Amino acid sequence: MTIAYHALDAELVAAIRAGGPDAYGAAAERTVSDGGGNPCRACLEDIPEGAEMLILAHRPFPALQPYAETGPIFLCGNCNARSPGAMPPAIATRREFLAKGYGHDDRIVYGTGRITPVTEVDAYCEDLLKREEIAFVDLRSAANNCFICRVRRA
Repeated sequence: MTIAYHALDAELVAAIRAGGPDAYGAAAERTVSDGGGNPCRACLEDIPEGAEMLILAHRPFPALQPYAETGPIFLCGNCNARSPGAMPPAIATRREFLAKGYGHDDRIVYGTGRITPVTEVDAYCEDLLKREEIAFVDLRSAANNCFICRVRRA
């Protein structure tokens, strides 16, 4: 099975950069990156020190429901959206992630959440996505639980 890592939708990113509302209805905070490992969810690379950075609340689900987690994420002030593909730099350079499988109803499939070393992320996502009831896998920060990206069947 081939998997693909998906960054945030380019239209959503453009709307946020233009001042559109985040998951809480607020405009993103604009600041400057300290270079301390702030992964952009549009290009899936770390935002360089001194570059413009946006901080916002994001809910990677289409509707409110008990499993629709919301949390802080970062965006570059201006970068190109990443096309779905192989493991991106913002993941490959980290130590571990919380990986969780979700069903076609956007709800967590219990028993799938696991802190996963980066060297095992591809294999764990592939194993989960072999299961018919798993629609996608979300990767979150193992330390802070922030949404990083979504993994789907390629």
